[in-house]
Amino acid sequence: MALDIFMKLHFRKSGTGKPLMILHGLFGSSDNWQTLAKKFAEINFEVYLVDQRNHGRSPHSELFSYQDMSEDIYEFMNDVKLDSAFVIGHSMGGKTAMELAMNHPDKISKLIVADISPKKYQVQNRDVAEALLQINLNELKTRGEVEKQLAQKISDTGTLQFLVKNLYWKETGMLDWRFNLKAISENIEKMSDAIEFTHPFEKPALFIRGEKSNYISKEDEPLIKKYFPYAEIKTAPQSGHWVHADNPEWFLKTSIKFLTIDSKH
Repeated sequence: MALDIFMKLHFRKSGTGKPLMILHGLFGSSDNWQTLAKKFAEINFEVYLVDQRNHGRSPHSELFSYQDMSEDIYEFMNDVKLDSAFVIGHSMGGKTAMELAMNHPDKISKLIVADISPKKYQVQNRDVAEALLQINLNELKTRGEVEKQLAQKISDTGTLQFLVKNLYWKETGMLDWRFNLKAISENIEKMSDAIEFTHPFEKPALFIRGEKSNYISKEDEPLIKKYFPYAEIKTAPQSGHWVHADNPEWFLKTSIKFLTIDSKH
């Protein structure tokens, strides 16, 4: 099946200066990054917060893979006339950014990947998708009711709050999810796929792992270095998978230092 025709992604733009694009993770949206985006915008970055396909306010599609999402970003950058940009990607957004780095390296001047490696993972988040599929939004009339029912399947409070943020009033008395649950659940295995590199990305890259997360292990470092020979790997203290939310001050300081320092590569 061919790729979709150009998909107009929803985005938020703030600040002036060097362009910086931020890509959220699975079940997330541009909303998750607004606080940090404001900080970046205050220090001379032109920040683009993008909702990836099937998320936030961007269009839905049955096609959902890293190739699809990276081509969306490529077309988006052309549409807003960005020759290149700094790119930050978290989790799923990190793999989208890596796919973009492989296919269109000219579009990325420096890359920050938050808590994900290029490798193939065991399927993640299937339990979350299944829990969400069991929620009948035709019967539940308040956010509180949805949260209460979802809490029976998802015990982690942070994950629960993160998911419930995606609820919105589709019409009076009718709740719906911002994300395309059907497409995500049908393609959940693809979200754990490896990024298949044919050549290395020979520009500066920074991989940030959470100290309390197991998404980037010591064993992953040779693979990262193979495909990102100029990569640094740093560990965010007191952080889980959501490194930017768990330790935002450290994440901001570390990111700014990396993005603003002159590099020979």
